[in-house]
This record gives sequence, C-alpha cells and structure tokens, in this order.
Amino acid sequence: MGRVWLFIPLAVSSVALGPVVAQDAANTSSGTEPVTFTTQQDHQDMMRQLGITALRPGRNGDASKPNPANYDEASANPCPDLPDVLTLKEGEKVTTPEIWWKRRRPEIVEDFEREVYGRIPKDVPPVTWTVAETRETTVGEIPVVEKQLQGHVDNSACPSIEVNIGMTLTTPKDAAGRVPVLMMYGFSFPGGPGARRPGAAQAPPRPVAPPGRGFGPPGPSRTEALIKAGWGYAMIFPNSIQADEGKGLTRGIIGLTNKGQPRKPDDWGALRAWGWGASRGLDYLETDPAVDASRVGIEGVSRYGKAALVAMAFDPRFAMVLVGSSGEGGAKLHRRNFGEAVENLTGQGEYHWMAGNFLKYGTAESSFGAKTPCDLPVDSHELIALCAPRLTFISYGIPEKGDAHWLDQRGSFMATVAAGSVFRLLGAKDLGVGDDYRSAEMPAVNEGLLDGQLAWRQHDGGHTDAPNIEHFITWASRLFGAPELQAKSSPGTP
Repeated sequence: MGRVWLFIPLAVSSVALGPVVAQDAANTSSGTEPVTFTTQQDHQDMMRQLGITALRPGRNGDASKPNPANYDEASANPCPDLPDVLTLKEGEKVTTPEIWWKRRRPEIVEDFEREVYGRIPKDVPPVTWTVAETRETTVGEIPVVEKQLQGHVDNSACPSIEVNIGMTLTTPKDAAGRVPVLMMYGFSFPGGPGARRPGAAQAPPRPVAPPGRGFGPPGPSRTEALIKAGWGYAMIFPNSIQADEGKGLTRGIIGLTNKGQPRKPDDWGALRAWGWGASRGLDYLETDPAVDASRVGIEGVSRYGKAALVAMAFDPRFAMVLVGSSGEGGAKLHRRNFGEAVENLTGQGEYHWMAGNFLKYGTAESSFGAKTPCDLPVDSHELIALCAPRLTFISYGIPEKGDAHWLDQRGSFMATVAAGSVFRLLGAKDLGVGDDYRSAEMPAVNEGLLDGQLAWRQHDGGHTDAPNIEHFITWASRLFGAPELQAKSSPGTP
C-alpha cells in the first residue's frame, strides 16, 4: 500500500534551547572572513601545529597493494594490555560507584576529549527549534504523525556561517501516552516527500535512512519495526551539523564556533560535532509531548555508528544506543593491529572525524618522536564504559555479506567484554562471559548476548544493523518495560 500524505495546516512553534549568550555590538561579528582550505591544506596546517613532519601510511584493504592490512590474529595484539578502566591514574583501584563518578570517569572523559575526539567549546551558541511542517501519514499501515524540524544555531557572532540542523520526528498517532524514541543518523533526500512546494516556506532537508551501498533497506524495515512496537523515531541529518570532509572544518558548527578559523589540536572533530547535534535534537525531544524523554536512544551505522557511541558516551541523557558496524574510531580497540588502523584515521580521508591531537598516534617523524596506538592513554573499551549503566548494544554483520573483516568484529567484542566491569560496578549486567577480553569466545552468528544492559549480537547480514533492530527493540523493551499502542475506537474519536 502506498503512502497517503495528509497535509495539516502549518503550526510553527519555536523553543530556544541551550545556554543563552549575551550579545553586544562588539561581538556580533568576528571581523574576519572564514578561512577556505582544501582538505590537504587543513591537514597540513594541523600537522604544522603539532610539529609533525611525516605520518605513517594507512593500511590497505587490498592485500596486493603496499602496506596491506593485517588479518592474522597471531599479529593482532602488539600491546595486549589495555588501560585498566577501574584504576585511577595515581594507581588507586576504583571500588565504589562514587569513586567512578567523581574521580575515574572524569579522568577518562578528559583523555578522550584532549587526545581522541576533541573538546566542545564552552560558548557554543544556542539552538532554536522550529516545527516547519506537521502531517499525518502511515508507516507499515499504522497511522503516524510526522514533524519536520529545523534547529537554527545562533550565528550572530559569525553571520557568514549558517548552521541549520535538519531532523524529523515520527510517532504513532494512536499511542496511549508518551513513547520511547530512537534517534537515527540519516542522509538527506532532496526532492523526496516534503520537498518544497510552490509558494511554501523552505523546509529543511528531510533526513532518511542511508540508501543502498550495503547499508540495508533504504526505507521501511527499521522504521516499520519501531512503529509496530509502539516506538517513535527521529531522523537527524549529520551533514546539516558538520560536513563530512576536512575542507569543511572552517564551516559547520565547528567553523561557526571558531569564527571560520582553523582548529586547534584539541578542538572537536566531526564525530563529536555529530554527537553534539544529536544532543541538541534530544533537547527538542525533551519538549515534545509525544515523546518519553527518559527513553530516547541513539543509533548509527559505520561512521554514524561511531558518532552514536560518542553521543551516548558523552551525553548521559541518552538512555540507550544501538552501535552498528562502527569499527576503528568506534567500538574497535585502537591497539588492535587488525583491518583498519589508527593510521587510516590520521590520514587526509578521515582525520576530520577526530581531534587534531589524534594525529600524534600515527606519526613517523615529529618534534616529539614517533607515537603509536599503544601510546594512547585510553582505548575504546573505556568509551563503551562511559555509557554504563545505560543500555548499550554493539552490533555487527558478517564479512561474507559485506561487513568486512576490515571492521575487526573481534576487536570490538574484546572492547565490549573489557567494559563489562564498569557495568557491574554500577549495578548493571554485562555480557556474562567474564573479564578476560583476550580469550573470551565470541558467540556464534545470530546468537546474541542479550541478558544485560550491555549487549552484543552479530547478525548474518551485511554493513547494516537492520537485522538486529527487532532484537534491539525486544531487548530494550524488556529492560525498560514495553510501551503500549492503543488504537482509538474509530477514526473520528477525539
């Protein structure tokens, strides 16, 4: 059955969220034009700031090319000892939740902000959300209400840079009360439903699920499963927050906060920016009467799986996360020499995801010598631990269907196991396989570890988390209490 779009008279509403920034005549403009760099120029500028003269080349997924990726487990763990997630820097063991929250967790956050993902500036301007359009339609033949939203970031400090966050919110029309919502990173779909009509106000790009390219079904599978379960979903468009390229770092929210100037070494990268944008979307969801703000989750696949894990780790308001095929920079251990490596993330193709300081760990020559991933003060098991005790589901597919060995499923499983001690300390259940991340046996494909707040499942599909979405919904609903969907007695019932 095709979708029937019912346009409801537009009711525009706005809500100002985030810190209020005082304005005066002296700071309404940066007084300088934004810098326009190529990706190569921006990358070289960061290397200059850090005193790096050469980086090690990234690994090649093609075994016939120079510097091929390693896929031999015998060589996969050059520095097998991970930083102890429950030991303070001064050597004291973390034995109580109070020590974790007040002392150890802030240490880990500081290391990730300084060395890996970057710091969000303290003076990021506020976001004002506008409901640009509201309409009724169906998802899987279930009546829903869809709101198309735009989050305008105050750009009075640098008027030449505009940031307007695109997001949609879809909730069951006949829900008995507030519903849980899964926020998903999506792509823009220009010209799709909701494209500008003659004489209509310009609406923001409509975010949709990633099309093709092995990501899974382009439309209804995940969204239908969520609506059928009585959930809602939000689609947020990451490129409306920050462009996915190095030459865009003097634009977007990173460029706006820097008034168009290049980043400093500990400034945030795109992963942290996309996480910040998701948090601003959550600001809106907390105001929407259809949403149960205590049960909002975040989801993403591939680079957006990395972003979803980062958002969950740094914003404790997210109640759950589905991390799909995130690989290096996400759930995969940085210290693992298997598939994609840190050196791939320090090269020109992906460095913009990370803080500038991350480049130090891919150095071949620099003023401070050479550093390797073994020199990182943190690793991804600690990023997963920052999500504790909230619901954290790590998802992968199989190489035979396109979720390549490059992603290092084993390295992500090891990280998930190593994070478990923090979940247990905080009263939650981990994977239930013990603490020995080196020898813990991965479960068979399609046999998940879903008994606790920390979960793992490798499905038999490709580079997508769609085959795990129903398992995720069942798991989260069981731990939260399943929502109820109550149909009205007739279409005309108020």
